[in-house]
Amino acid sequence: MKAIIALFISFTVFSIPLHAAEPADDFADIPEFKVQALTPAIVKQLREGGYVLYMRHGNTDTSRPDQPNMDMNDCATQRILSDEGRRIVKKVGNSIRKAKIPVGDIFSSPLCRTKETALIAFGKNATVNVLLRYTASMDDKEKLQALDTIRELISTPVQGKTNRVIVAHSQNMMALIGYLPSPEGTVVIFKPLGNKQFKYIASVKPEQWGDSLH
Repeated sequence: MKAIIALFISFTVFSIPLHAAEPADDFADIPEFKVQALTPAIVKQLREGGYVLYMRHGNTDTSRPDQPNMDMNDCATQRILSDEGRRIVKKVGNSIRKAKIPVGDIFSSPLCRTKETALIAFGKNATVNVLLRYTASMDDKEKLQALDTIRELISTPVQGKTNRVIVAHSQNMMALIGYLPSPEGTVVIFKPLGNKQFKYIASVKPEQWGDSLH
C-alpha cells in the first residue's frame, strides 16, 4: 500500500510526523513553494551558527547517467560532476568562507557527485549516510527511513557557533517539503527547531552569494 503523506505547513515552519512519507508525485495539492532570498541580515545570523545548509550537488555530466547496476562505491557506474560543476561548487564554498559562515559537521549522500561536492566546497570529507542518497530510486518503505533521516538532520538543533551542512539531492528536498532546489549547487537554509520541526529560511543559487555579502 502506497505510503500516505502527512504534512503540516504554517508560516514556513514544518512539523512532520515521524511516520510520514511523501513521494514527489503526491504534492499536487500543496500550494506553490515560496522561495525566500538570502539577505545580509540572514548572513549575519548564519555567522552566529545554529542553522542547517542543505546543498544540492554541483552540475553533473549528463552524458553518463547512473547505470542500472550502479555501485555506490564505483564512480564509473554513476553520473558524476562535470568540470563546470566542480568550478561552481568551489565558488560556492569560497563564498561561504568569504561570508565568514562557520561550518561544522558535514553529511553527504554516498554518491560520488555529492561526496566530491562536499570535498571541493568545504575542503574535507563528509560523513556519508546511505539514507541521504537519491530518494526517487527508493521504494516507499526505504523512502520513509530516508526522509526520517533528513528530517532529523534538519530539525535537530546545532550545538555551538557552527552550522550543519548536508550535501545531497534535489528530489530529497522535494519529497520532504515539496520544493525542488534549482539549479545544481543551490543551498537551502533551515533553522532547526527540535522535535521534528524546522523553519525554512532562504535559498541561494550559486550566482546569488555575492549579492548578500555586503
